[in-house]
Amino acid sequence: MPRKLVLSTILCALHLAAGARAYADAGPWEEAEREMRLVLSEAYYCFIAGDIEGAKDYVNQAYTQRYRGAFEREVQSRISEARARNIDEWFVYVISALGEGKSQAEMREDFNDLNHLLNVTARRLDGHEEPSAGEKNWTKIAAEMAAVFDQAYKAYQTGDAKAAKEQVDTAYFQYYEKLGFEKIVMARISGERASAVEYQFSAVKKDMTKGAPADAVKKSLDTLSTYLAEDAAALDKSGDSPWGAFLGSLVIILREGFEAILIVGAIIAYLLKRGDKKNVRAVYWGCLIALGLSVLLAWLLNAVISSVQGQGQEIIEGVTMLIAVAVLFYVSNWMISKAEADAWAGYIKGKVESSLSKGSAFSLTFAAFLAVFREGAETILFYQALLAGNSSRVDMIWLGLAVGAAALVVVYAAIRLLSVKLPLKPFFMGTSVLLFVMCIAFTGSGFKELQEGNIVPVTMLPFKFITVDILGIYPTLQTLIPQIILLAVTIAVSVIQIRRGKRLAANAPIAQNPGA
Repeated sequence: MPRKLVLSTILCALHLAAGARAYADAGPWEEAEREMRLVLSEAYYCFIAGDIEGAKDYVNQAYTQRYRGAFEREVQSRISEARARNIDEWFVYVISALGEGKSQAEMREDFNDLNHLLNVTARRLDGHEEPSAGEKNWTKIAAEMAAVFDQAYKAYQTGDAKAAKEQVDTAYFQYYEKLGFEKIVMARISGERASAVEYQFSAVKKDMTKGAPADAVKKSLDTLSTYLAEDAAALDKSGDSPWGAFLGSLVIILREGFEAILIVGAIIAYLLKRGDKKNVRAVYWGCLIALGLSVLLAWLLNAVISSVQGQGQEIIEGVTMLIAVAVLFYVSNWMISKAEADAWAGYIKGKVESSLSKGSAFSLTFAAFLAVFREGAETILFYQALLAGNSSRVDMIWLGLAVGAAALVVVYAAIRLLSVKLPLKPFFMGTSVLLFVMCIAFTGSGFKELQEGNIVPVTMLPFKFITVDILGIYPTLQTLIPQIILLAVTIAVSVIQIRRGKRLAANAPIAQNPGA
């Protein structure tokens, strides 16, 4: 027997003996994984002995007789379809790699990667390492994503850019988004950081699409892995503190609820200012219906329609935001058109109009509905991820939610109070400007969601540009150009409406008594 084969056999035997001690308290799936590891070790023995076909047979045996069946079904049902597909692809890759003339060191690395993936999967199935429970799992998730990136790079090296991009999408949709990584980063670190990571995903796929050199793709993937590892370390560290869970919860409810409260509060204050209490009731009903539908949508996205998760979810959110932009633009434009005329009417009559047209009332109600619906489902998914990742800090999460909700009530009350004290014209103008700002923010965020859903391309600016997540400002042409166009249209329409209102007030009859 060749000296190399004897040495490798001894080393593998020592490795398996050490592994046997680790399996003393193993569960049933870890025992099944151990059996696969033994078969894969036989495959490696055959490879270093020069028996390539024998090695392939052993890998195929581990795959068809050990993994396929109960193990695979358990992975699909309890972890994810993506994990099951990833394991399938690793088996296929190793079989293919055996015939490519690789060195022993390269094949040993490939076998180790497959064994590691099987091991962490088995441990999760046996409850020794839950994917979203406990306090220190993000580093493990980041490591799993790095393994998916390795698969993407290997696919790209073979010239299969499509398969490589699919692997990157798997890492994003099935890990970064589905397991709540993105949401936790936004809550505990910053929205700007989450955006930077998301755009790095896009940069990697863009490099693959244009056929960049393999070294450039590897560099982009390494940058992405570094981002994820850094964020995972920060999240695991902050997870040890109860105040980390509190602040995460507080930031989520303030971040997601603030926009909705501003819009709904401004609309209701406007209606009360006009004395139209009947339509205030309709707005409240719109908000309640939106809350109910948000719960339903979150449940569907999370539990029922798995095909909608990921790319489909981003598209739904993006389309909803852009519809909200159209409605809010109409409402804000309608309000500013009333500013001069209603201020004049308030002066000559001493009161505001007491009714609205049906179309305008519906638009206001629909705007409030969209504001709540757009934030509702996302807020539920955020808290779901936060609760899963901080199972021992649930009390602090609820405390953060309560404090944040109280703060939103104060914001709403402040809007109502200011609406009573402000003169009619400044109130109309201020409300209109607020809704215009929301339009700008929703436009940027909507196109960003479509970018994440692979519907809109991503063209990064060639220079450093600040990201302001709360205003929907991101460093890409596809988000900034629509915002610039909307801003220009908004300014032009506002100037036209203000001039038209002044002409209306100037041409109004003077004979009216202001106290009448």
